[in-house]
Amino acid sequence: MDVPQSGMSVSSGGPVRQTAFLLHSSGLSSRQWGRLADALRPTHDVIAPDFLGSGERASWSDDPGFDFSEDVDLVEAEIARVDAPVHLVGHSYGGLVAATLARRNPGRIRSLALYDPVAFGVLHGASDQEGLDDLMTVGRQPVFLDAERGGGDEWFEAFVDYWNGAGAWRGMTESGRASFLRVGRKVFHEVRSLSNDRTEASAYATLPAPVLLLGGEKSPAAARRVVAILADAFPRGRLLIVPGAGHMGPLTHGTTVNEAIVAHIASAS
Repeated sequence: MDVPQSGMSVSSGGPVRQTAFLLHSSGLSSRQWGRLADALRPTHDVIAPDFLGSGERASWSDDPGFDFSEDVDLVEAEIARVDAPVHLVGHSYGGLVAATLARRNPGRIRSLALYDPVAFGVLHGASDQEGLDDLMTVGRQPVFLDAERGGGDEWFEAFVDYWNGAGAWRGMTESGRASFLRVGRKVFHEVRSLSNDRTEASAYATLPAPVLLLGGEKSPAAARRVVAILADAFPRGRLLIVPGAGHMGPLTHGTTVNEAIVAHIASAS
C-alpha cells in the first residue's frame, strides 16, 4: 500500500474515525511509514504528509533562510482540517516537527509517539554534557555547516556516518546515495535550522496526552539523552528503548517499532 503523499486520508468508509498523522525523517518521504499505515488503516484514518522538498513536494527553491517551523506550519494547516484531536507519530526530524506541533497545540493532540526526535534544544537547556559532547563529534567537522558543500557527498558522509556508524554512507548502494543527494540541500537546511533550536524540556510539559518516546539501543548518545529527557518532561511520557536498534529503527526494526506505536495509539483511542 502506498502511503498518501500529500495528505490524502486513508479510510474504508463508515463513521468518522480518529486520525493519525505520520511524519517522516530527513531525506526520506512519507513512504517510510507504509507498513505502519497498513497496520493502522483498519481502525484509523491515516495522513502521511511529505515535508517541503520531499517526496511529492520535492520541488523546492533551496531557500537559505529556511526554518524548520515552515514544515511545522505545513502540517499544522493539515491538522486544522481535521475536526477532532489527532494522533501524531514522528521519526527524527519528523519527531521534532511532531513535538513542536504538540507544544503549540496541546489540545489538538490525542497521543504522541516519537522515535529519536532531534529536539536537541533540550540538551542545551539541561546543559547535558554527554549529549552536547556527542553532537560535537559531527558539529566540529568543517564540512558540516559549510554552506557551499552542505547536502553534498562529503556532507552526507559526515551526517549519515554520525547517525549510523563509520562507513554507513559509503556502504549504501549508489541508488540509495543518489536518492539522498537529490534532496540534499533541503536536508542541509533542516539540520542547520534545528541546530539553532533552544527549546527547553519544560516547554513540553503542557501536553496532557500520553506520549511514547522510542529510541534505539545503538542510537548516538545525543539521541538517547534527548528521549530520556523528554520522557521525564512530558507529564504522561513513557520511554521504550528498542534492543539492537539504531537511529533508523523504524526501518530496520519496523515490526517492533510499529507494534509499539499501534498499541500506544490504540490505548489512547
